[in-house]
Amino acid sequence: MSESMNGTTANTPPTLYIEGPAFWAPTLPGWDLARAAFREEGALTDPPAKRPSPQMLAPAERRRAPDTVALALEVATAAVAASGRDAKALPCVFASAHGDLGINDYMCSTLATDPSVLSPTKFHNSVHNAAVGYWSIGTGCMAASNSVSAFETSFAAALLETATQCAADQQAILLVGFDVPAVGPLASVTTSRGLMATAFVVSPVRTERAVASFDWSLEPGLSQVPALHSPAAKVLDTNSIADALPVFEALARGSTGPLRLPLAPTMSLRLLLHPLD
Repeated sequence: MSESMNGTTANTPPTLYIEGPAFWAPTLPGWDLARAAFREEGALTDPPAKRPSPQMLAPAERRRAPDTVALALEVATAAVAASGRDAKALPCVFASAHGDLGINDYMCSTLATDPSVLSPTKFHNSVHNAAVGYWSIGTGCMAASNSVSAFETSFAAALLETATQCAADQQAILLVGFDVPAVGPLASVTTSRGLMATAFVVSPVRTERAVASFDWSLEPGLSQVPALHSPAAKVLDTNSIADALPVFEALARGSTGPLRLPLAPTMSLRLLLHPLD
């Protein structure tokens, strides 16, 4: 096997680094609160917080932005700030299992009953890459962006996409995952409850802002979503981006064991996390 510049073999993915974990849910509105709760050292916020208000948007845009956009921009902003990087120069991968299910329900019901009253703004926000579009506009970012959807394995698929881009281009990548509740008839075919969003930056090199490293590979065979340990994480397990929870819980708890995140019935993404001092 040939050797790469960093000493790994040509068919072994390189070690990558996580910077700036960010988290938001109504009961855990921020990574510091989530980290403490996932370590079973803190409580859930009561009463729950209202949805975030992304300050990067103009007031009119802020009011029109749907929950998906508000969530995604909240954690993306926090992750980039914690990483110390420039949002304008940072490629990004945004992930959502379904996009905005509330808007999708509105679109379907309006088209079925009175298409002439369909809101152009709602239509504008119905596309799956609406959140990353708002992010690009709000930050002035001209770097590459990608919007990923893979049903119940959307975060794992987006993490694989992010890691692959980071390793191939030797450039840091912002990863954002978010989802909102299912409503109307869509709730009978997909389960998603509550608001939740996660983010971090993946870097090809260790920096002073790195909080963990991870080795990664694809692994054949059946796999189950890793079990959650903390009551705080288990409460959020019904959101569609919940496959992110094992990763963020492991980051919070400083876990070093392998995590196998399902990608498909016969394939998983294997992560080996290493907390950094």
